[in-house]
Amino acid sequence: MLENGFSGLNFQCVSSCVVKGPAVQMTSLICTLQHHQDDVNWCAFSAKLLATCSGDKTLRIYDARDFSELPFSPLTGHGYSVHCCCFSTCSQFLASCSTDATTVIWSMVSGEIEAVLEHPGRSPVRICAFSPDSLHLVSGASDGTLALWDFPSRQLRRTGAVNDTTMVACSFSPCSQMFMTGSTYGDLRLWDLRMNQLHAEKNAHDLGVSCCTFAPSILSGGQVVQFRVASCGQDSLLKIWAINKLSSGAYKMKLLHTLTGQSAPVLSCAYSSDGQLLVSGSVDKTVTIYDAENAVLLYRLKQHERYVTACAFSPTSPLIATGSMDKTINIWRLEDGCGGNGGKLLPEESAQTSIKGRASGGRSKLLVSDWSEDDVSEWLLEEGLEGLVDRFKANNIDGTELLSLTKETLASELHVESVGLRSKLLRKVEELKSDSVCLGIPDEFLCPITRELMKEPVIAADGYSYEKEAIESWINTKNRSSPMTNLPLLTTLLTPNHTLKMAIGRWKTSH
Repeated sequence: MLENGFSGLNFQCVSSCVVKGPAVQMTSLICTLQHHQDDVNWCAFSAKLLATCSGDKTLRIYDARDFSELPFSPLTGHGYSVHCCCFSTCSQFLASCSTDATTVIWSMVSGEIEAVLEHPGRSPVRICAFSPDSLHLVSGASDGTLALWDFPSRQLRRTGAVNDTTMVACSFSPCSQMFMTGSTYGDLRLWDLRMNQLHAEKNAHDLGVSCCTFAPSILSGGQVVQFRVASCGQDSLLKIWAINKLSSGAYKMKLLHTLTGQSAPVLSCAYSSDGQLLVSGSVDKTVTIYDAENAVLLYRLKQHERYVTACAFSPTSPLIATGSMDKTINIWRLEDGCGGNGGKLLPEESAQTSIKGRASGGRSKLLVSDWSEDDVSEWLLEEGLEGLVDRFKANNIDGTELLSLTKETLASELHVESVGLRSKLLRKVEELKSDSVCLGIPDEFLCPITRELMKEPVIAADGYSYEKEAIESWINTKNRSSPMTNLPLLTTLLTPNHTLKMAIGRWKTSH
């Protein structure tokens, strides 16, 4: 079909509203790309481009501003289905891998093939991933082998393998020094650049892993550096993990959240560039969007007609691309405000809306930090957490202590053994925090360096958000130490915090 002069590009105006914090966020389907002739297997954004690949042996390249197809698209060179594609950090190159046992490097200036990397053993290549510094490329194959390539020289550096499985997932850490793989065996494995296994999480997903992705930020505190990883699998679950690097150099991996928003195998997942949102696609034909930090389902999108096999966030704008076995790619926009009734709130969202502002009796005029132990007990009853009332009373938990609860204190001091119950309680506490009345500028809106309202917030490797100009100046003059922890920054990569920027904009409008 022809729309706005572009063949195969269908512009639509399907809008949906989602409750997120004190404001309403709109998810709009802005266009549908219909060029592929077979299943869409993967999609990837760079700052200016969108790449998609398919069982039709081709890759398609689009301008991320208007989603017009570039003159040199489609890219043809693979002999069989193309399973995955990824951009180098500078966006100059695109890598793609295929059943034809190769990983092809394409120029995004000309669309020409720059190199063809033949996988050791000539097994079908199912996954490929660039390191954030673009110095390495890893590819994984159907025979369980891994190939680590030196990207500047296009030379094979090292190989590794996991027997009796197929490599189907891979993601580099934001520091570029290690990567995670997932296989049809169901395990997640952490590797360093010497191809040493740093950790193996067996049976991470029953029936097999389908995708894994590192969050873009690095968290640090004390003697521990923490990474976050999301994974999904044939067990219909999306999981969020913490990987802690201890001062001894050892790595420990623990499960933080299990997300059950989809009813069939989850095939793909991706973090937003600020790490605050997580999107996933499933065999149940839905796309789900989560608040990644609080593990809250924000919205479920139902526009694809078959399995959703791919999803990706734009690194520079609030856009999501989702690909499907229906041969289409949907482009979604997340934006503030909702000027119509095109969407339908989920039951979870309706419940959150009805709870907001609802506080009985004397609590309605109090900040949570001023709550008494009885106020906390009353709140627990209202939220369906009556099983915790006696335990909280025995430990004299008042409003201040309620706000300071963590997973660790719930487990070790209050002996709440259920992971699900701990997660539910902490989500409710986060809602309380977001509903609290703030006098003056919220502290999280202030740059830790300048203590001024941020205009262009970015996330540094220490996990904190700063004004872009301030942290750039700090890095250039302070020998790459963190302003908050004084520990060395593992990378100088700065990620735009779009979610925080939108929150600041909403706050300024309301004040």
